[in-house]
Amino acid sequence: MMSQKHQQLLSAIFYSDEFNQSLTDLSRRRFVTGLAAGSAMMGLGLGLNSQSAFALQSNIGPTVLRGNEFNLNYSTTPVNLTGKQRIATAINGSIPAPVLRFKEGDSVALNVTNQMSVDTSIHWHGLILPSSQDGVPNISDGFKGIKPGATFRYQFPVIQSGTYWYHSHSGFQEQTGAYGAIIIDPIKPPPYHYDRDYVVLLSDWSDEDPNNIYHKLKKLSHYYNFRERTINDAMKEINESGWKNFWANRGMWNDMRMSDRDISDVTGYTYSFLTNGQTPDVGWTGLFKKGDKVLLRFINAAAMTFFDVRIPGLKMTVVAADGQYVQPVTIDEFRIGVAETYDVIVEPSDDRAYSIFSQAIDRSGYARGTLTPDLSLTIEAPPMDSAPLLSHGDMGMDMSMMDHGAMNHGSMDHSTMNHSMNNVDHSKMGHEMPVNPSPDIDHSTMDHSRMGHDMAGMDHSMQQIKTPEMGSGKAGFGSSQKIIHAETEFGPHVDMRADAPLYRLNDPGVGLRNTNRKVLSYADLKNFNKTPDPREPGREINLHLTGNMSRYMWSMNGIKFADAEPLQLKFGERVRINLVNDTMMNHPIHLHGMWSDLETGDADYIPRKHTIIVQPGAKISYLVTADAMGGWAYHCHLLYHMLGMFRKVVVS
Repeated sequence: MMSQKHQQLLSAIFYSDEFNQSLTDLSRRRFVTGLAAGSAMMGLGLGLNSQSAFALQSNIGPTVLRGNEFNLNYSTTPVNLTGKQRIATAINGSIPAPVLRFKEGDSVALNVTNQMSVDTSIHWHGLILPSSQDGVPNISDGFKGIKPGATFRYQFPVIQSGTYWYHSHSGFQEQTGAYGAIIIDPIKPPPYHYDRDYVVLLSDWSDEDPNNIYHKLKKLSHYYNFRERTINDAMKEINESGWKNFWANRGMWNDMRMSDRDISDVTGYTYSFLTNGQTPDVGWTGLFKKGDKVLLRFINAAAMTFFDVRIPGLKMTVVAADGQYVQPVTIDEFRIGVAETYDVIVEPSDDRAYSIFSQAIDRSGYARGTLTPDLSLTIEAPPMDSAPLLSHGDMGMDMSMMDHGAMNHGSMDHSTMNHSMNNVDHSKMGHEMPVNPSPDIDHSTMDHSRMGHDMAGMDHSMQQIKTPEMGSGKAGFGSSQKIIHAETEFGPHVDMRADAPLYRLNDPGVGLRNTNRKVLSYADLKNFNKTPDPREPGREINLHLTGNMSRYMWSMNGIKFADAEPLQLKFGERVRINLVNDTMMNHPIHLHGMWSDLETGDADYIPRKHTIIVQPGAKISYLVTADAMGGWAYHCHLLYHMLGMFRKVVVS
């Protein structure tokens, strides 16, 4: 029998007069179900698959627009997602914005009209197009933004296929709803078969004004972290390990003014996590028939949240990353960083409901969807995993070079260590460590008698490298250069430096290392096709991702965007970019206008991405062919980091 919730949903679809009432008159439940269902109804005949109208009605999501000419209108729109009425930045009156469906080989035109009182813009994330059409004010060639009351006409050829997205690149508008999916259908059939096709767009929503969020972070960077250690934690540690060991451990943390629980800047305390615009209590729903192959296009359109995605009871086969085909790999779970996209195929074999479960990296909440053969069949979300803790490897520490005897840690648990490189005797750690130090520490040469703790308790999961050749300097295998911290990295604006970062390509990341699930890692990604540009890099650019967490200051090489010179690339050159994460946070780094060819240890099948996740205390390398003239943005895609961790790239 159909549940009351789904009866209300169908009523919202078929009684359009009720749906068209002013949003200010709608209750929370009617807004969440009615607006989304109405969007699905408007997409009939324009939907993501050729299934029945009933199936499309279950695809609770935004309108789908097809064609070569599009009209998009920005407006401030009242919404009620959490029981409180707030003002959102909507495109065509909806959150998320409409799904745009292009065809590879076509040329498209998009007329974007600004009906707001402030400037706006749209960036077509991951699309290869002329700089003047990229949509970043004062970075893209000749583009100054879209003034109130004005219309800007974007025009560009569509030269790729796959799953992408679009969003505002003005102020904090992306946080308040200005984002949507882009699907580009290929000229040639994809190298896999599917029966149904759904977008699963993940995001984070706050009832707070994003300016207030940012101001709170500037005043107290852990304002939203409600998992910091308490007196109860202290008493438990004292009872378990004794006062001496407790003080050795906690005293060090206090001296460093850092926390092993700093996973996310902004948490579920203020965020509601959405799937296709739906809060977890409602959730998004997609229908299938037993035996169907279902293509799920995951997009992380969040402002600040990494999600760990799984569908209990179903394996997922990853077939594309950031819109580009990869050699299929079957997994149980994947982490999707802000701005990344993954296409996966699932094959439900039972006539039951499955939960699409996307938990925030800090486990402060989750987004939820459901795959079901019948709207009357539902399923609860699984319990969240325990909150993760950062380890010594997340600090980029080389444990083999530290004088453990001098540290007097007792029975300290190294898996929960945290570290500020400002407070370590750097003479013992080596500022110019090789970029690829051996992952295997030779403990036979270490004086364990002085260390006073069980080495078996150390977290060696960090010491992972894809292949012995990583760091050889050959194309596909990463840099062989040494890590050197520039003078600009020293000072009050930088509170940590990683002295021995590793290529942790097969490390699934904090919170995912000790599960019994197969988790996707970058080491699993191989291009479906041969590497398009096999040239060796002509030069290397080293960038350190830097910051001072307590002051909430972010930068590259210790220099914030306002004080930085543009990065200059020569048209046609092949360059390697080496990123070293000198912080204890994951950073999603996005280069506009050009592909980032991620070096994973296979020169023949280098995966192409538009957004690269750099783990805490780690390094990563990728190759770029400078084949796009003009000015381009290059930045961390965490919205509240972007003001400082940003560069302009000029190709000339």
